[in-house]
Amino acid sequence: MQSAPNILILLKEEEKALAELRAIAPNARVKVGPWVSGHGQSLPSEMLRGVDILFCELPPHNFSDFDQLKWIQLTSAGYTQVLNLSVLEKGIRVTNGLGNFDIPIAEWNLAMMLWWHRNLLDAQVSQRNKVFDRAPKYQRELRGSTVGFYGYGGIARETARLAKTMGLKIWALTRGPVAKRDLTFCVDGTGDPDGLLPDRVFSDEGKEEFLGGVDYLIITVPLTPLTKGLIGEKELRMLKPSSVLINCARGPIIEEQAYIRCLREGWIRGSATDVHYAYPLPPEHPLWTMPNLIMTAHISGASGGVHFLPRAYSVFNQNVARYCSGQPLLNELTRSQLEGK
Repeated sequence: MQSAPNILILLKEEEKALAELRAIAPNARVKVGPWVSGHGQSLPSEMLRGVDILFCELPPHNFSDFDQLKWIQLTSAGYTQVLNLSVLEKGIRVTNGLGNFDIPIAEWNLAMMLWWHRNLLDAQVSQRNKVFDRAPKYQRELRGSTVGFYGYGGIARETARLAKTMGLKIWALTRGPVAKRDLTFCVDGTGDPDGLLPDRVFSDEGKEEFLGGVDYLIITVPLTPLTKGLIGEKELRMLKPSSVLINCARGPIIEEQAYIRCLREGWIRGSATDVHYAYPLPPEHPLWTMPNLIMTAHISGASGGVHFLPRAYSVFNQNVARYCSGQPLLNELTRSQLEGK
């Protein structure tokens, strides 16, 4: 708890949000620096010295110049950018941007399911060829399908809420029971904060039954050393030939060569991905030309949209109020998470 912290914000200024911040912590000293959006970007050392709280997308490359940092608030839901920093050794707390991305990514997930279910890839080909095709495959209803979530965090919960209203069955594979989320940021009226929506919840022991029963598999676990390559050939072959794999999490969660073979050889019906194995994906990469893949350029989270920064500041401002009054922080990462487990 600290009533007059030194705060450094390395993002674009949001006047309304900054006014709210100053009202929440009137004694805090707030400084807005450049938006650090690229790895390897350093800042003047004097800007970092004396800072208690850092609000950023990426910490600056010269992170070691922080001499009294106590807490980092990230805009991203992922946190691999801090795993190689000395946050544990220095007792620095870390919170992330969970909840900010739930709405746009859930909408993208739903769009991908509808796109595949109505065979709109084929419909586009018909349009380009000036073919007026009213085949039954373009008239299927999504209602009654089973969507499975590998992980049941905020993105899965908001997707589940939307899917449930459309009559889909909700399955979830999690490391533990689906729990209430008390200290996670959530936009009012969204998600499944009490964890009541899944029709079935599976543990890892039931993975084969889970994967073999879903029509749509949506990957929503974070990328950590433990989840890299989590989905490999074994798991992909457990899916039904008619199933669709949707990845809105991180590319390397699915083993790259197994994913390419899966699509090339038709183990499943198809896939949609917004995340990649390189940024940008090289033009010679085989995924570019897969006819059974919908690929977007990491835009599902809408970090360039009008709601991103206001929501990011909302998470931060709520946490500053909690920090100054000694309350638990929203979205705080555990020691195990910061160890990459």
